[in-house]
Amino acid sequence: MVKKLAGCLGEYKKFAILTPLIMVGEVVMEVLIPFVMAQIIDKGIQGNGGIEYTIKMGLLMIFMALVSLCFGALGGTFAARAGMGFAKNIRERLFNKVQDFSFSNIDKFSTASLVTRLTTDVTNTQNAFMMLIRMGVRAPFMLIGALLMSFSINSKLSTVFLFAVPILAIALILISQSAYPRFREMLKKYDGMNAAVQENLVNIRVVKSYVRENHEISKFQDNADSVRKAQYAAEKLVIMTMPIMQLVMYVTIVAIIWVGGNMIVDGDFAIGQLSSMISYVTQILMSLMMLSMIFIMIIISRASMTRIVEVLDEEIDIVDLNGTSALKVEDGSIVFKNVCFSYSGKEDNLTLDHLNFEIRSGETIGIIGGTGSAKTTLVQLIPRLYDVLSGEVIVGGHSVKDYTLKTLREEVAMVLQKNLLFSGTIEENLRWGNEDASMDELTDACKKAQAHDFIMTFPEGYQTNLGQGGVNVSGGQKQRICIARALLKKPKILILDDSTSAVDTATDSKIRESMQTSLKDTTKIIIAQRITSVMDADKILVLDDGKMNGFGTHEELMNTNTIYREVYDSQQKGGR
Repeated sequence: MVKKLAGCLGEYKKFAILTPLIMVGEVVMEVLIPFVMAQIIDKGIQGNGGIEYTIKMGLLMIFMALVSLCFGALGGTFAARAGMGFAKNIRERLFNKVQDFSFSNIDKFSTASLVTRLTTDVTNTQNAFMMLIRMGVRAPFMLIGALLMSFSINSKLSTVFLFAVPILAIALILISQSAYPRFREMLKKYDGMNAAVQENLVNIRVVKSYVRENHEISKFQDNADSVRKAQYAAEKLVIMTMPIMQLVMYVTIVAIIWVGGNMIVDGDFAIGQLSSMISYVTQILMSLMMLSMIFIMIIISRASMTRIVEVLDEEIDIVDLNGTSALKVEDGSIVFKNVCFSYSGKEDNLTLDHLNFEIRSGETIGIIGGTGSAKTTLVQLIPRLYDVLSGEVIVGGHSVKDYTLKTLREEVAMVLQKNLLFSGTIEENLRWGNEDASMDELTDACKKAQAHDFIMTFPEGYQTNLGQGGVNVSGGQKQRICIARALLKKPKILILDDSTSAVDTATDSKIRESMQTSLKDTTKIIIAQRITSVMDADKILVLDDGKMNGFGTHEELMNTNTIYREVYDSQQKGGR
């Protein structure tokens, strides 16, 4: 895990290396200062060194303190650069990995969990890394240096430390073993809270229209309280490290002062030496405090690092296969050969069950079926957003797996059932279809999608800012902008997934008529609930519970397919 994350240092590796080296210089200065102070007391003040010796050694102490200050400032600067750069690279790797995820990979982690990993978990890891390369070097070096200097002053008195260190080590080990699983549970609770917040903000209009604010507040309070309880359960263990460490070290200080004071009375110890010993005890105490802080941060970040590496190690189930050639999609023909699909990956729970049909390039195909009949699932197999469980999907004469994902998806445009727009202007959203399109091409696509007229009613026209998710336009306007965006792509296959449900029938008819005349060579697949949206199609596919119930023209299905005829009667004739 550490090795995998260490690769994220990248161009910031030099700062990560310089920081520990500089911290060693700071520690050397700080460890030598008490020794010089002891010389001033024992030789300059009480000895025969006189004022000249005292001033000389005092200036040396000031110089050493200034050097230590410079080293500390440089160490802090370099640690900040290394830590922030490290976090930036981790976020980039995580985000790039998520961009390569298939839909099933995203379903496995959930959006809220991925957001937590990209933010909270990366921040925890960054803080631990910065503390490790700075305090993680400073603390042990100061601990060892102070111990060595104290032993050089009086080895008998310094043996008191030998009783303190094992007690602290045992306490830290026991706490770490118990705290780690609690922090993992705490981060899972964070995921749940973030999911609730995300869901509430995305659906805030529904919440307000149903006057469910109090319900959402209550739900959030429950989630926040569960995070608090999980955090308390984890933190109450690690906060024990500080009082345990302070108790042991203060007992050590009292013991040193008691024994050292008796030695001074007996004439076996000098006052300056005792003062330097107390300074070294303080340094050891500070070092152990730093180590306990590092220890707490490592426990927290260990859980976060594990979650980050889980994403980085996730095997992407839809990738370009070995040997995939640079094939181009020649046309928009589509063949489903005995296709089965299951979200669970199990044959006993099929979402699509042995589909067999063929679509010629340039044809218009309608798909109808009841809710849950897997209409959307079917079309998602064409651009390989999901892979089939068995069978084969053929596009342009070749299996979809023979193309690179980029090549295949560039020739397939989808207008999703849930119309998604991004923050920015109408023009910026349209250019997702073709970033190099001219203004004339943008206007032409919008005219075909029946969007140009309402766009021009806005004061800023195509420069109108849509807001986050397109909040400044209606549902029907969103749909038409999304259709125009797809038309700009000039694909060989165009998939409209119930994408005209929010427009009136007259506008729907104009959109279909425009596509029929301007996209003659493009295969058009229209999923719709309204019979009028598909009855003029070359062929219509009727799905029922993931199985193909019928496939033919409107006239053929009216004569042979009960489901299609019932839908037609209910919508057109008011039948039962």
